[in-house]
Amino acid sequence: MNPPDEIHISALRLTTHIGVPEAERATSQVLEADVTLRIAGRFEAMNDDISATSDYAAVATRLQELAAERPRRLIETLAAEMAACVMGEFHAIGVSLELRKRILPETDHVAVRLVRGE
Repeated sequence: MNPPDEIHISALRLTTHIGVPEAERATSQVLEADVTLRIAGRFEAMNDDISATSDYAAVATRLQELAAERPRRLIETLAAEMAACVMGEFHAIGVSLELRKRILPETDHVAVRLVRGE
């Protein structure tokens, strides 16, 4: 059996207020996310019809809105909310997500990863 077809959004920029210390949450930060949606159907079965797929522009916009909705302390919380959003609102059968935050000196970033669904 073949693995499900996927749509991948790379390095999506999300502006949010996030961090454990209150002072860190006071200023907006830009996080980056890689999001992979696994879809139920095969691309060739879509017959070039956008209604048969997940609209990746709509996914990107919705995740940016979600990140901006409210402050959070943990990137883990935001990552879980993003995965639930993709699964619930965009009918993905699965999602893989990496969320990156540039916060620690002497590092490029800190990241959390999760996989939900099939």
